[in-house]
Amino acid sequence: MKLQAGLWQQQTLKLTMTQELTQAIALLQYNAQELSEFLENKALENPLLQIESGNVQAMDPRFDRAKPSRKKLEKDKQNWIEQIGRKEPFLDEHMKSQIDFKQVQTITNGEKVFDYLIDCLDENGYLRAEASDIMTRFRISEDEANQAIKLLQSVEPAGIGARNLQECILLQLNRQVKRNDLAEEIIEKYFDLFAEKKWREISKALGVKMSEIQEVFDFIQTLNPRPAASYQHERSSYIVPDVIIEWDGESFLVSVFDEALPKISFNNEYFKRFSANKDKQVKRFLQENQQDYFWIMRSVEQRKETLSKVSLKIVEKQQEFFIKGPKNLKPMTMKEIADELDIHESTVSRAVREKYAQTPFGTFELRSFFSSTIKTTSDENTSSTQVKTMISQFINDENKQKPLSDQELVQLLKEREGMVVSRRTIAKYRDQLGIPSSSKRKRYDS
Repeated sequence: MKLQAGLWQQQTLKLTMTQELTQAIALLQYNAQELSEFLENKALENPLLQIESGNVQAMDPRFDRAKPSRKKLEKDKQNWIEQIGRKEPFLDEHMKSQIDFKQVQTITNGEKVFDYLIDCLDENGYLRAEASDIMTRFRISEDEANQAIKLLQSVEPAGIGARNLQECILLQLNRQVKRNDLAEEIIEKYFDLFAEKKWREISKALGVKMSEIQEVFDFIQTLNPRPAASYQHERSSYIVPDVIIEWDGESFLVSVFDEALPKISFNNEYFKRFSANKDKQVKRFLQENQQDYFWIMRSVEQRKETLSKVSLKIVEKQQEFFIKGPKNLKPMTMKEIADELDIHESTVSRAVREKYAQTPFGTFELRSFFSSTIKTTSDENTSSTQVKTMISQFINDENKQKPLSDQELVQLLKEREGMVVSRRTIAKYRDQLGIPSSSKRKRYDS
């Protein structure tokens, strides 16, 4: 075999992503908020791209929904005004207001230690620091560190400062006016067995009835596993639909909602001002930014066109859903839509990514209209969403003392609904719905 150096020419064909194509793909998967942010950033970079945001108006939920009575409107307006000056309490302030500083002063660097413990609380109110950490940080004894933790755990809300769920529940049980000795003993000594619903072992060990353990379980359910959650103040988030789907009783009206987007226009004044300049760099700058502007315009229009086509096809194939309601969702895949529109499946995926449709039955994510096919005993098919709906319904209606097993759910779906699914599929759908197994759903009422 001869190896020699040389120069050769070779002609090959390969696909390359142009800047325009890359930009079009990126814009297609943007939702309204992301696209608005993209356009605003582009306007800062490109002086020829001018944004007109005057058409965007904030929605006032007191007026933009169904018109209430005048009396109710005045009351709502008054409540809305009152909320402006409302100051939500913060957890650290609430806790410090309850502390007896005489007790704090008995601990070396007591105030600093207490402030540190509050800083070590997570969003649920659990303490993410051990006594050894406090001892090392503030050079205090183990007794003082434990005293500081107990002081933290003594304030409201009950359960604050616990190191784990078991301790959180015990702290709340100890705070009850009428102590529940059985509940305290179960949580303290048999917490894992209790949580896993292995109650027969607890029943034998304590010599109590299963119904008594059920009563303890029901009582524990009334306690708060996240004592600090009510002190986490976040602004409400609102979904802006990308597509509006309306049904007037005879036909559908499908439109892409782009009123939330800022309008873009060409800054002709700026272009005329500098186009007469003979400097090559200035001309190149104007040319590049002009080309960039037209690319963005085409990409935005292409996004709107693709989203509109995909939405129309979804409505065409899911007409019963939009007329009769969510229970009538039919099986449909992105590949079906892509084949009928003669586009790639990934294009459909990008078009529906994080986008929502406002329908006569509420606002839904566009991805939720796609579901896998489930076989039935008849020639027709059903969707996985419908199967999940029926599983939830059967479990809601079951006898809680004899809950349905996954195999029994398989039989019920086949006999009553004609849906053919495996036991493994039932278990998977249960997990997705957050429904525990039959052994953990069982109640032991007397």
